[in-house]
Amino acid sequence: MTDEELEPTCFSLITSAGTAKSLYVQAMQAASEGDFEAAEAHIKEGDKTLVEGHAPHTKMIQREAAGERTPVSILLVHAEDQMASTETFKVMAQQAIALYRRIFALEAQLGKDESSC
Repeated sequence: MTDEELEPTCFSLITSAGTAKSLYVQAMQAASEGDFEAAEAHIKEGDKTLVEGHAPHTKMIQREAAGERTPVSILLVHAEDQMASTETFKVMAQQAIALYRRIFALEAQLGKDESSC
């Protein structure tokens, strides 16, 4: 992979990761308001965006495995970091949504509304 090919690939990875991460944040925000349908929709959209980002990443790995060296740059390291941290962020968002579900269910059992917290 040449430097000319690498730069747009890195920006594609960074863009996909950033968009997915934003969608995961929106999912947590929706869950914090009790809108679990919207939360799940944001998670699914984030997953779709992240998968789109994995396509050029996978191609790059396949080319490397076939013997074509990839020049390492700070941009590539940043792109890799963004992809990895977004995967972690997704797991955290899913856990936060699960916790909000429990909180809302417990509040419903106790007969509390959000204003009494």
